[in-house]
Amino acid sequence: MTIDTAEVLDLDRCLEKLYAGTLLSERVLESLSFKAKEIMIGYKNIVEVSSPITIVGDIHGQFYDLLEIFKIGGYIPDTNYLFLGDYVDRGYHSIETISLLIVLKIKYPNRITLIRGNHESRQITTNYGFYTECITKYGVDSKVWSIFTDLFDFLVLSAIIDNKLFCIHGGLSPNIQDIQSISVIDRFKEIPHDGAMADLMWSDPDVEILNFRNSSRGAGYQFGINVVNKFLKLNGFEKIYRAHQLCNDGYQIFWKGKVNTVWSAPNYCYRCGNKASILEIMGSESDNFRFNVFDASPDSEKELIEIEDNNNEEWNELNNNRSMIKKAAYVEYFM
Repeated sequence: MTIDTAEVLDLDRCLEKLYAGTLLSERVLESLSFKAKEIMIGYKNIVEVSSPITIVGDIHGQFYDLLEIFKIGGYIPDTNYLFLGDYVDRGYHSIETISLLIVLKIKYPNRITLIRGNHESRQITTNYGFYTECITKYGVDSKVWSIFTDLFDFLVLSAIIDNKLFCIHGGLSPNIQDIQSISVIDRFKEIPHDGAMADLMWSDPDVEILNFRNSSRGAGYQFGINVVNKFLKLNGFEKIYRAHQLCNDGYQIFWKGKVNTVWSAPNYCYRCGNKASILEIMGSESDNFRFNVFDASPDSEKELIEIEDNNNEEWNELNNNRSMIKKAAYVEYFM
């Protein structure tokens, strides 16, 4: 397929619309996807980046909270960002969220890195909101869902900061001993149900075990300190940064900082009441970082009230999908 992206794309106009919360046309989204694939196909599975850089965890379609992140952390290109995945599902604005990130990736390819999360998947997005949002906003005959899910296959699997900080969405795998094992994965496909690629996006740390055990999520593993120590030593890394788990305080530190979870969706699903954070790494020194904790955007809270007051029937299916998530101080096993 050949697309004249120059004819269709005006990136500045796209950004203007998206920052205003306006959807882009399907034709523009198709052109954006084509251009983003051209960029991402040249990346290895592991991207090497340098500090200063700001790490962002799960966003899950909470678009106004993404805008809040840029307000407190700085806008691209002034700030360099590493996003750890799970851009879509559950929130009301997954399309706007992933559209904005893709436009920024095309306009400033060296200032934003996008890692794949377990929700950047055809199977998961069919069941957790993104598919429904696509047909609600663009119609049942639109190709928007396929445009994005095909693009997800091009996202990288991990990143390394300053040659010593390893970043992934989920966690470690018994199928991965060193980073060379990640380099040889064929990532240009749907996320498998098991194996090394799946584990990178599904696994979680567990302070009560030493090694690996099967995860209660039904995919990936839980891993303990012995696994962490071995992986860090073998690869010459100091720390692991990951997302994937809701943290009531916005972040969680395991094993004196050897593993750190960054969670960037405040008041998750508009009901969990949690804080969120971004992790700002200012330099290569091991202590030169901070978790910047923040609450939900006032615009996000205002929008929720308006949706509930209007009782818009178009959103009933999305809301039914979200009803499975109950308010809790710390919820460990979300998909």
